[in-house]
Amino acid sequence: MIGEIPGVSVGQAYESRVLASEAGVHRPRIAGICGTKATGAESIVLSGGYKDDEDHGDVIIYTGHGGQDGSGNQISDQSLDDSGNAALVTSHLQGLPVRVIRGSKSESIYAPRSGYRYDGLYRVASYGSKLGIDGYLIWQFRMEAALDTPTPPIEDEQLPVDAPQSDLEAPAGNDEPGRVSSNVQRIVRSSRVKNTVKRWHEDRCQVCGTVIHTPGGAYSEGAHIQALGRPHNGPDRTDNILCLCPNCHVKLDTGAIVIEDNLTIVENSTPTGRLRTHPRHALNLDCIRSHRDRWRQ
Repeated sequence: MIGEIPGVSVGQAYESRVLASEAGVHRPRIAGICGTKATGAESIVLSGGYKDDEDHGDVIIYTGHGGQDGSGNQISDQSLDDSGNAALVTSHLQGLPVRVIRGSKSESIYAPRSGYRYDGLYRVASYGSKLGIDGYLIWQFRMEAALDTPTPPIEDEQLPVDAPQSDLEAPAGNDEPGRVSSNVQRIVRSSRVKNTVKRWHEDRCQVCGTVIHTPGGAYSEGAHIQALGRPHNGPDRTDNILCLCPNCHVKLDTGAIVIEDNLTIVENSTPTGRLRTHPRHALNLDCIRSHRDRWRQ
């Protein structure tokens, strides 16, 4: 079942994976991703299984499945052919919600102190590949909390209330403390920046040359080459934005299209032409390379 499970509310706790499975929240008792390429992902478990995971509460950078040994070390590349990874791709392409379950084995401040907890619905905002901590190719999925999903509670360990202060050692602290927000955080994109690029190109797609005419005027989309937000952290500037039609925008965001340094367009490993340019529209080669590296396999 995609989406909410009837009778299960956000924050519901489970002592074990078996109980979570029996409740239908996350059916597999071992695998971290439930779903298939055909149906999309039903649910994921975030419980410390992959070193490259990041948990920021409302945003999760979730590492895909595959390539590990029994000790949790990455020993080979991951692939999108893996059924769990393919399921998350389908969820991204079709905009399907995914149930998120956090487990106590995760080192995240949002992890429950014991067992597992259902933390609501998230959407797969984007995905891409990179070299992981262990030096192998991994696929990561940026998951953002749905609008009605509350921020998960912070489960910091509490000191005993009767512990004498003199008996406590000073904590090491952090040179670079993290940030925690109780509100859903959204990246603020500049409409003015995108609209400038679209005006320069008169709404003509820089890849295929299409201009979409509607009763209200021409339509195009401003597409970031290097994606905004973690883990990509691209800039919101005109040199990181292309004017694209919706079809080519999807191709860019899913890696079907990459761009060479000489602005040759490569679609599914085949050169298909050259990116349309404008004298006032300079492009950032670092952003182009970052996008290309993200989709290397």
